[in-house]
Amino acid sequence: MKTEQLIRALSADAATRLLTVGRAFALALAAGAAVAAILFAVRLGPRPDIAIVALDPRFLFKFVVTLVLAATALALALRLARPGAETAFWAVALAVAPLLLALGVVAELAFTPSGTWGMNLQGKNWLYCLTYVPLLSVPLLAAALVAFRHGAPTRPALAGAVAGLLAGGLGAALYVAHCTDDSPLFVATWYTIAIAGVTVLGGLVGRFMLRW
Repeated sequence: MKTEQLIRALSADAATRLLTVGRAFALALAAGAAVAAILFAVRLGPRPDIAIVALDPRFLFKFVVTLVLAATALALALRLARPGAETAFWAVALAVAPLLLALGVVAELAFTPSGTWGMNLQGKNWLYCLTYVPLLSVPLLAAALVAFRHGAPTRPALAGAVAGLLAGGLGAALYVAHCTDDSPLFVATWYTIAIAGVTVLGGLVGRFMLRW
């Protein structure tokens, strides 16, 4: 069988098993999220003033950005699990979360005194962010990689990187509940670095784990 015929056959088979792959992601991510939630409860916990800031736009904005990132990464992951599936739209959709964050940064620069920019960027908990976003993301990354094995990704490194992006977005969304640094400048700097690290890790692991 020629390679092109094999890919078409796998694509047709994967299409019939899309719900199975979807369930695999749902179950795996639920398990990964449970582990991450336990880590969060043991090591961090919600910020002390969470009841006060629960409706604060800047606090909620962090959830929006991280969850949009996770949602678009999940949509792309489900398609990467199917050989030949169209991925272009969701690959472009990954830009939505960074665009929202960029708009948040522009708004902050426009409406806050320039003397506060450096302090807002550095924040108080940048080291916690760089430590705990990846830590909370690791069980989610493992779950996403396991779920990918229920599909047939033809680009294992890319699939692993998207798994890392998905895990990083979810791990960051969980960390938001603890983080007291609400500046978009802080999020654009430290959250981005932390999620990028998880994405690189996912690409490296996926390159080997998802080969077939």
